[in-house]
Amino acid sequence: MDAALRKRIQGHPKYRQLVARRMRLAWFLSAVMVVVYYGYILAVALMPQQMGAPVAQGGVTSVGFPAGVGVILTAIALTGVYVFHANRRFDGMIRDIVEETR
Repeated sequence: MDAALRKRIQGHPKYRQLVARRMRLAWFLSAVMVVVYYGYILAVALMPQQMGAPVAQGGVTSVGFPAGVGVILTAIALTGVYVFHANRRFDGMIRDIVEETR
């Protein structure tokens, strides 16, 4: 990519809008993941009795296990949210930018 094309793309208003939207979404999803992850870690650290308690009476699976699986599923779901937005909104904006800067 030559410098002139790069400059035209970077100066395009839709490019700036795309970068801002993508950045806001990334920060929001990252914040959600940080809260979920550190919430889990804090629960393990500060409530070991509750997290180590069995899920069912006489069972061997502790409450911490499904909570940990929930953290992993949350990460997968947040990735899906990002991919959804990337495919539905960001790709269209990128196509528009490419068409308009040719």
